[in-house]
Amino acid sequence: MVQSVVVREYARLTTEKVDGTSIESTLDRAQISQSAFDWICKLNQKFSAAGASLAIVEGRTWLRLDKHVGVIETPCGTRIEILPKHHESGDVIHESRALLQRMIAASFDLPAREVGAADLQLFNAPLTEWVMGRFLAALERIVKTGIRFDYRRVEEEQRYLRGQLNTVRQMRQPPGKQHFFHIRHDIFDPDGAENRLLKLALEQVSKTTRDAANWKLAGELRSLMSEIGSSKDVDGDFKRWRNERLMSHYRPVKPWCELILNQQMPLSVAGNWHGLSLLFPMDKLFERYVAAWLRRSIPPTIRLRSPAASEYLTVHDGDKMFRLEPDLLLESTNDKWVLDTKWKKLDAADRGNKYGLSQGDFYQLYAYGKKYLAGQSSSELVLIYPATESFSKSLPVFDYGDGMKLWVLPFDLTGQVLIDSEETTLPIGFHAFEKKAA
Repeated sequence: MVQSVVVREYARLTTEKVDGTSIESTLDRAQISQSAFDWICKLNQKFSAAGASLAIVEGRTWLRLDKHVGVIETPCGTRIEILPKHHESGDVIHESRALLQRMIAASFDLPAREVGAADLQLFNAPLTEWVMGRFLAALERIVKTGIRFDYRRVEEEQRYLRGQLNTVRQMRQPPGKQHFFHIRHDIFDPDGAENRLLKLALEQVSKTTRDAANWKLAGELRSLMSEIGSSKDVDGDFKRWRNERLMSHYRPVKPWCELILNQQMPLSVAGNWHGLSLLFPMDKLFERYVAAWLRRSIPPTIRLRSPAASEYLTVHDGDKMFRLEPDLLLESTNDKWVLDTKWKKLDAADRGNKYGLSQGDFYQLYAYGKKYLAGQSSSELVLIYPATESFSKSLPVFDYGDGMKLWVLPFDLTGQVLIDSEETTLPIGFHAFEKKAA
């Protein structure tokens, strides 16, 4: 029996019965089958061994999810969709799905597409169905435009002559096989690296999708691509993917293909289970989303490094140790700005608890400033948190002394703007040009 569960970050999953009195409480607590519970516990052990954390096990019947979003599909058929814990009111599920899809598309530079009336239901579909639907739509456009055929060199042994005779191998032919010819010739077929990857991704979608429209379209595309073989070397074929002019109509489908085949994930579920499971560490996704927004917002004269990794905390016995890696570094000809993102809720009214800020983060930013901004008369560092009802404007500036200051700014995920950035000297938007002219 297929079970679909929708929860959000830090939700608790259990094998016991859960009585949800509201949509919010249901998103924070959910019941799953024993087999799904056991599989997630085993998966969590693999994550822990790799230095990550998927969940915290609380006894034999409860576990608490960590800071990951996406979809997990278990071998027993349970699909667990984990949404960002950002919206607290309204249509929480729809808004959280839309936010997650927007962040994924921006973070991985996925091709944008207008959402029409026919796409509204798909847009509100679970993450995996949304990814598979976008992939199928992009692949359908390639098939309609025309699948790329190329000449491929074939060397084989036949009873007839075709193309060019391989003289060296023919002279070494044993007496009992002299009636066979070693030949080489070219075949004009679609068996290229790009098409093999698309066929493999298409087969995976056909096996995984539960959406009737996706399943129907996948079946039609499979019949049209029946003569193409599936990729046997995914990594190698992606390296052989060509970006030349004649392959320009393939570019929109590549990011979706990478998502389907788990080639572009910050974190993905691998193993013997071949369901489509996509997991994203929310802090990393937020960092990449802000970085994508910055690239669109800074003038061409500013360079963005994400992450920066050129400075070290100390030198020991002639060797550099403890590399410092801020999430974002903006560089102009004369100035630099260090920015770091944190996926955490702050409370601007809770001065007694330091707004929810971490002392360790302030130590970290101080080290970044000393190493990356050394030599500047005035240095600005920025900590970026998601904007919420309790954190909708910048906090008063924090002064490290010696001309080094730290700003804590909210990033509006809905409006896609860094709130109060004009209070800083960050070269963002139109005010960046005004400051430069001044």
